[in-house]
Amino acid sequence: MIYIKDLMSGIDIFKALSSEIRIQMLELLAKNQALNLNEIASKLGLSNGAITMHVKKLEESGLIEINTTVGKHGIQKICYLNKDKLMVDLRSKDMENLYEVEIQVGHYSNYQAVPTCGLATKDSIIGDFDDPRYFADPQRIDSEIIWLAEGFLEYRIPNYLKPNQSFREIQFSMELGSEAPGYCDNYPSDIYFYINNIEIGCWTSPGDFGDVRGTFNPEWWPPHLNQYGMLKLIRINRDGSYIDGCRISDVTLDQIQLDYKSDITFRIAVTDRPLNKRGLTIFGRNFGNYGQDLLARVLYDVNQT
Repeated sequence: MIYIKDLMSGIDIFKALSSEIRIQMLELLAKNQALNLNEIASKLGLSNGAITMHVKKLEESGLIEINTTVGKHGIQKICYLNKDKLMVDLRSKDMENLYEVEIQVGHYSNYQAVPTCGLATKDSIIGDFDDPRYFADPQRIDSEIIWLAEGFLEYRIPNYLKPNQSFREIQFSMELGSEAPGYCDNYPSDIYFYINNIEIGCWTSPGDFGDVRGTFNPEWWPPHLNQYGMLKLIRINRDGSYIDGCRISDVTLDQIQLDYKSDITFRIAVTDRPLNKRGLTIFGRNFGNYGQDLLARVLYDVNQT
């Protein structure tokens, strides 16, 4: 997912989307996953030369990625969708009234893990597969990928508010997937989210993806294991709780009752509820497709005294 925090930062993307032909190209790639330039030109009824500029605009905006391969008829340029979703925050005024922190996925403060489970740094597996004892290993803070069939990971979020400030919205961004032995693209799992032990909603991960190698995975990571997840944006404010802009519950910030003295914990869990209990995987900066850890953002108001 591409998340545009403010309108000015998204100008290149908006320009790329200003063409009907370029939108048709994105629709083709969404349906076909990957196409070469000849295939795109043929499907749109245009010449290769006519689409070259459009392809360049889409690549420069970050909406598509182009890889060069050698085919039967020489070198081919293969086009892929770079991200599967685009989200624009139209209410991002007062951007100075926020702070954000990126927390390594291994910096959890509490956990429960049921096999299949494990964790790895960008260099190696920590301990042994399917042994929850290694979730307490000191090296776990360097983890870049963590997976478990049931249980939770809990993170402490720093509270930097001052006495004259109040919470307006809290956001969490992370790359998540299910957890199958090996991988399974069709493996739905219900993943629950909690703030200070209050459940704010659930998202069903469609699968534990391994059809292609994750963009940021280290070379040693085995191809028969999960490769990437989906980037999710969770928001809770005074109106409710949302994931990727869709409402997931009526739980509001007022119900969490946070102030400048509050501790803040964020929990990601697969519970013992029987429906779609198929684990979770969280990807850090050096695994998966998005090159980030757990990103937490706090938006706040300054109260007039």
